[in-house]
Amino acid sequence: MDKPVPYLYTNLSNFLANYFVGKVQKISINAGFTCPNRDGSIGTGGCTYCNNQTFNPAYCQTEKSIKEQLEEGKEFFAKKYPAMRYLAYFQAYTNTYGELEQLKAKYEEAIAVDGVVGLVIGTRPDCMPDALLDYLKELQKRTFVLIEYGIESTHDETLRHINRGHSFADTVATIERTAEKAIPIGVHVILGLPGETHDSIVSQANEISALPIDTIKLHQLQLIKGTRMAQEYATDPSTFHLYEVDEYVDLVIDYLEHLRSGIVVERFISQSPKELLIAPKWGLKNYEFTEKVKKRMKERKTYQGKFAEKRI
Repeated sequence: MDKPVPYLYTNLSNFLANYFVGKVQKISINAGFTCPNRDGSIGTGGCTYCNNQTFNPAYCQTEKSIKEQLEEGKEFFAKKYPAMRYLAYFQAYTNTYGELEQLKAKYEEAIAVDGVVGLVIGTRPDCMPDALLDYLKELQKRTFVLIEYGIESTHDETLRHINRGHSFADTVATIERTAEKAIPIGVHVILGLPGETHDSIVSQANEISALPIDTIKLHQLQLIKGTRMAQEYATDPSTFHLYEVDEYVDLVIDYLEHLRSGIVVERFISQSPKELLIAPKWGLKNYEFTEKVKKRMKERKTYQGKFAEKRI
């Protein structure tokens, strides 16, 4: 008789329970940052897949202060969960790109809002100066801090193709510097970028498992209107493999099997606004896709880390 699978994967609630009692919700903020890959500091034009309109809820408008955005976000969520507490999620563009005192002021404005119990800061691995890491290490003594690095791929050829402006070696070095400060670390990865095969994607899980990270977000490749990648697809769709739902479910599970079990998996897909999305159009919400993954994992009698080497 087969032994039952002890668990499927490590989810975000397990991670947050180490820091908080009760429900905690992220509120996205657009703090008016830009990106060094857009303003010429590192490159121009940004990443080929990027249209930041896909990231921001309606209340994320730069003409509103950070406090105003947070208060509107709180009002939205409090209707359903009156006792909810919040993490200020600096999401749009590169949220560590600026003068140190300017960055400090934005973060301090956020944590001063009633009910905000921490920060989640989205950024690039080539935009984390040591002075800012020192500040964030001290800030942890007062509030929760999680740094989320958009790494997208571990393959340098892919990173060059999508105009990321950094290498995987840059990613490794920055994650290691952040870990030395004992700051929790998350990463974002896009599955299905042009030129990457099923096997090359799954192999990334082994490389990521070797890093001292706490959380990961997986996103399917989406073609978004107004991006250079959308133009590439229109010119030569043969260079792309856009996954069907069930095929992507199995890809995610293969990835999880090679991912270190201690890494928290925050999500498997992203959802772009319908008016901007070219493909793939699955018509699934995050929770619906998650249920598909769970069902398929049970059918396969598998779990996160099944084939992962023991690391970290």
